[in-house]
Amino acid sequence: MTPLLDNAAERAVRYLASLNRRRVSPTASAIAALEALSGPLKDGPSDPQAVLVLLDDCGSPATVASAGPRYFGFVTGGTLPAAMAANWLAAAWDQNAGLWVQSPVAAALEETAAGWLRTIFGLPETCGVGFVTGATVANFTCLAAARHGILQRSGWNVEEQGLFGAPEITVIVGNEVHASLLKALSLVGFGKARLTRVPADNQGRMKGDALPPLNDRTLVCIQAGNVNTGAFDPARKICEQAHNAGAWVHVDGAFGLWAAAAPARAYLMDGVNQADSWAVDCHKWLNVPYDSGLAFVRDAESLRASMSLSGAYLQMSDQRDGTLYAPEASRRARGIEVWAALKSLGRSGLAEMIERNCRLAERFATGLRAAGYSVLNEVVLNQVLVSFGDAERTKKVIAEVQNDGTCWCGGTQWQGHTAMRISVSNWSTTEEDVDRSLEAILRIAKSV
Repeated sequence: MTPLLDNAAERAVRYLASLNRRRVSPTASAIAALEALSGPLKDGPSDPQAVLVLLDDCGSPATVASAGPRYFGFVTGGTLPAAMAANWLAAAWDQNAGLWVQSPVAAALEETAAGWLRTIFGLPETCGVGFVTGATVANFTCLAAARHGILQRSGWNVEEQGLFGAPEITVIVGNEVHASLLKALSLVGFGKARLTRVPADNQGRMKGDALPPLNDRTLVCIQAGNVNTGAFDPARKICEQAHNAGAWVHVDGAFGLWAAAAPARAYLMDGVNQADSWAVDCHKWLNVPYDSGLAFVRDAESLRASMSLSGAYLQMSDQRDGTLYAPEASRRARGIEVWAALKSLGRSGLAEMIERNCRLAERFATGLRAAGYSVLNEVVLNQVLVSFGDAERTKKVIAEVQNDGTCWCGGTQWQGHTAMRISVSNWSTTEEDVDRSLEAILRIAKSV
């Protein structure tokens, strides 16, 4: 096995070293070459070395270089060196983080990382923390805990009795609610069509003075970091109104919650820690490998009750059994990489990474404005929206930028405008990367 792993490590290192030189998007010929990876499964085995060579030779050229410094789509981070190394070691360990007895080391690292994160985000030490796949499942996990807590107050055990005949819960979201939260709401049984929507301002912030009447069977879902603009809902005002009525407040903070780590951006978090549950990604702005997200719930008992699991053969312990905080029973020990990333960065390194990405987003916005293009948002975090004129022209610029390969930026619709969306989330992005990308974007926009 050693020669095989040595070969894999050599190829992985070579791939990483090429990221700064290669196109961000793969060529058409590289995509066409993926055909070599298909076909019927052979009856007999294949040599593992030959499998690895085929995978690298045909697969690596067809990847999107989202791990590199000039990928600005979908709020996608890269992977910090310590997190990647921990990922490799964790793969060798092959730990199941469902139960303490299955992996004491996974449980210990989750417990430590959870404590560090509660401090970074300014959340109560009593919060239950689930390590999940990403923000969609983090939202789902928090909403399941909210469902339990709200219905328990009405004397209804939803885990035992289900939703048929349960007291009705009113769910309130902003007009700019993210698609992943809507998906999570549908999965937990609240549906999409029966939500109460609150108007948002021109930055996507929910209007705190437009909330409908609330009561103790209300769930209010707010955003910390709009996916297009980076804007934050007025959490303090909303939490005060909600808690005065006995309502539950959930925060979708997929990437925005990391603003708490940077002193210059922490003002955006005003009142966010007053909520009852919070969802956040780690594979976005903490720059750990996919898949990695976190669910925080103030009332840890509601989280454990909603994720409860029992079985005669299960050996539960009085230590941390990860399955009591997340939907999965068996799962990979993703907390290992979270611990490694935080340990390697420290408080100051994490703050510097977040703040640097925000400054680089401002650099993008300054360059685009100077060239005469319209930046549509207040650049308060790491998101930039830019229009190059009418919808047709903007779409053409986006397509040409993606095809050019210097960088990758996505498109979006924002309050009646077609826009390019730039998300700066990678630990390795530099001013040179931004300037190089700006040159390509402006060159293409001028030619279009």
